[in-house]
Amino acid sequence: MASCSYFLLLFIHICLLSGLSFSEDPSVSYEFVLSYITASPLGVPQQVIAINGKFPGPTINVTTNNYVVVNVRNKLDEDLLMHWSGIQQRRSSWQDGVLGTNCPIPPKWNWTYQFQVKDQIGSFFYFPSLNFQRASGGFGTFIINNRAIIPIPFDTPHGDITILIGDWYTQNHTALRKTLNSGKDLGMPDGVLINGKGPFRYNDTLVPDGIDYETITVHPGKTYRIRVSNVGISTSLNFRIQNHNLLLAETEGSYTVQQNYTSLDIHVGQSYSFLVTMDQNASSDYYIVASARFVNESVWQRVTGVALLHYTNSKGKASGPLPDPPQDQYDKTFSMNQARSIRWNVSASGARPNPQGSFRYGSINVTQVYVLKNKPPVMIDGKRRTTLSGISFVNPATPIRLADEYKVKGVYKLDFPTRPLTGPPRMETSVINGTYRGFMEVILQNNDTKVQTYHMNGYAFFVVGMDYGEWTDNSRGTYNKWDGIARATAQVYPGAWTAILISLDNVGVWNIRTENLDSWYLGQETYIKVVNPEPNNKTEFPIPDNALFCGALRKMQKPQDISFATSIGGNGSKLLLSLLLMISALISTFH
Repeated sequence: MASCSYFLLLFIHICLLSGLSFSEDPSVSYEFVLSYITASPLGVPQQVIAINGKFPGPTINVTTNNYVVVNVRNKLDEDLLMHWSGIQQRRSSWQDGVLGTNCPIPPKWNWTYQFQVKDQIGSFFYFPSLNFQRASGGFGTFIINNRAIIPIPFDTPHGDITILIGDWYTQNHTALRKTLNSGKDLGMPDGVLINGKGPFRYNDTLVPDGIDYETITVHPGKTYRIRVSNVGISTSLNFRIQNHNLLLAETEGSYTVQQNYTSLDIHVGQSYSFLVTMDQNASSDYYIVASARFVNESVWQRVTGVALLHYTNSKGKASGPLPDPPQDQYDKTFSMNQARSIRWNVSASGARPNPQGSFRYGSINVTQVYVLKNKPPVMIDGKRRTTLSGISFVNPATPIRLADEYKVKGVYKLDFPTRPLTGPPRMETSVINGTYRGFMEVILQNNDTKVQTYHMNGYAFFVVGMDYGEWTDNSRGTYNKWDGIARATAQVYPGAWTAILISLDNVGVWNIRTENLDSWYLGQETYIKVVNPEPNNKTEFPIPDNALFCGALRKMQKPQDISFATSIGGNGSKLLLSLLLMISALISTFH
C-alpha cells in the first residue's frame, strides 16, 4: 500500500505543478520575472526593464474564455503593477493592475494575477502601469484567438506576426520622471524601436553603425496577419511596409470592415491587425517603417523606426530612400478622415456566434453625458500638472476599490463634474459615478497642441464621432450610429473632439486616462465607478484571497508568503482543497 500512497502523492504534486483545471475553459499559466538588464537598442547602453531576461517581454497567446494565470515576481527596486491593456476583466477590476484598484507589488515580492478573457478576441498588449516604467520596457503583446467554433472573417493566414512600435529615449524611466517632476518637457525622443530594436541603417548619417535591427522573414505568395501596437510614450507613428498593402482586419477586439491602406497612423496605446500578402518580387528586402507624425519631419528625422521584411528568396538588403509618409503637412483632415474610415464589421462574429452588429448601440438611449476636456499643462500649488475638466487626479494611498470593500472613508470623492470646471484647476481624487446598466456618452475635447489618445479599462466603447473645433449638442448630428468601431483606445486630435458611447454593464472601478505617458503621469486621468445597487448580487467576483493591502489598510498585510497557496484564489483554492480531501480519503482506505 505504500507504493499506492506514493503514486497518489505524486499525482497531487503533478496537479500542483501543472495547475490542473477541471473547468471547460482551460487555464494558461505564465511566470513573469521583471528585472533590469543593460541593452543598447539605439547604440547607447542603458537600463531597460526585461521580463524573464528578454526585452520586449513574451507574447501572451490565449483563446476566448481561457483563464489566464500570470505570476509576477518583482525584481525591480521600486513598486510594480502589471496592466493588461484592453483586457476587460469582466466582473473583476481586482485584476486590472492600476492604482485605483490594486496595491503595488513591492520589490522582491511576487503576486499572481488570475482572470478570464471572457467573450473577447483580438490584439492587445500589457505593460507596467506605475512610475513611468513603460518608458523603460516591461511590455509585450497579448493575443486572444477565436474559439474553433467561431469562424474568423478571412482565410486563415499562413502565419501570425507581432510588431511593437514606440518612441524611445536613451534615458531610463527614472531620469525621465525627474525631468517631468522638475516641471520640464521630455523633448524630442531619441528614436523609435521596432520589437525592442533600433533602426536598420538606411542612412549612414542618421543611423550609426552597429545597431541591432529587426528582420521579419516571410514566404513569397503567402498572407500573414501582422499585429501592430504602439507601446510608446507620446508619439503618434505612421506605420507602413514598402510596396505592400495593409488590409485592415481587426482593432482591439473588433473585426473591421476590410480596407486597404498604404500606411496607417497608429497612436499611443492603439493596436491593429493587418492582412499582408507577400506579392512582390524578391529582388531585395523591403522596409518596415514607423515614423513620427504631426511634427517637423526635417527636425524629427531620427525619430524613425526601420525594420526589414525579408522574403525567403530575397536577393539582398533593402536600399534607397524610405517609402514616403503621408504628404499632408497642410491638410489636417487627412489623418482624421483615415480614422473615420475604420468601421465595425457588423456581419462578422466576434467572440460569440452572433454578429457584432446585433448590439445596436445607435438605438440605445443615453443616460449620462460627460465632457472631459484637457488643456496644456498648468501650474497647481507650484507643480506642473495636467488636467481633465480642470481636475488633476491624485492617486490615493488606499486604492478606491479596496477602500470601498473595507468601508474606508475619505479616500476619494464621487463628484467628478459632467462639464469642465470654470474656476481654477485643482488636484483631487475625484471619481465619476457611473450608473450600472446605463449608457454613457463621453466627449473627449482636446484643447492641447498634440494628439491625445484616451483609453478606458474594463470596456470596449463605440467611437461614434470626431471633428475639429469645440463640441456642441449639435455635433450629435454627425455621429455614426450604425458601424462605429468598438475598441478601448481612441485618438483625439489637437483642437478637436472625439465622442464615445459606453454600455456600463461591467461592475467595478475603471480607469479612464490619456495613454500619453507624460500627460498621464502628471494627472490626466480619472476613474468611473460602476456599482450594482441590488442587494446580494453576484455581478462582481469577491476580493481575491491574495489581495495586497496598503495605505489605510496596510496593517492588514501579512508578510509575503511565496508558497503555492498565494497564487490560488477564490474558486481555485476550493477546487484544490476538494481534490486534496478526496485523495487523502483514498489514501486512508488503502491503509
